[in-house]
Amino acid sequence: MQEKEVVLTKEGLLRLEQEQENLKAVKRREVAERIKQAIEFGDISENSEFEDAKNEQAFIEGRILTLEKMLRNVKVIEDTEEEKNHASLGSTVTLIDLDLDETLEYTIVGAAEANPMNNRISFESPVGAAILGHVRGDEIEVQVPAGVVKFRLEEIR
Repeated sequence: MQEKEVVLTKEGLLRLEQEQENLKAVKRREVAERIKQAIEFGDISENSEFEDAKNEQAFIEGRILTLEKMLRNVKVIEDTEEEKNHASLGSTVTLIDLDLDETLEYTIVGAAEANPMNNRISFESPVGAAILGHVRGDEIEVQVPAGVVKFRLEEIR
């Protein structure tokens, strides 16, 4: 079974590589030291510090494996001249919500980088998918769980 391609911006790739390096170089050592100290307390069968440290170790190792898999299948978004005129992966777009007369700004990224709280939306999300390929001035209708939202694409960077 082929692994799914992970689409990232250059910044997203750098963030994942830094997270992986931090987990391997720093967090692994910290949790190993915590386990060592917990064992020194004696009976590990009723040692909550040991149990917590082992759980953290399992989480760290799982995250390292996830990051390695993602980084093996990464595709970095490259800017092209055409993409500067059209909304595409890596674009930061300014939208006007035509119903609420509200200005919104989103960066369109891959699912692995999506963070709606920081205005980073996946190209696979309803809004992200609807925006792709549009140019400045286009009016876009997006089907969302609450109904249809209408936007005007004001700016692409």
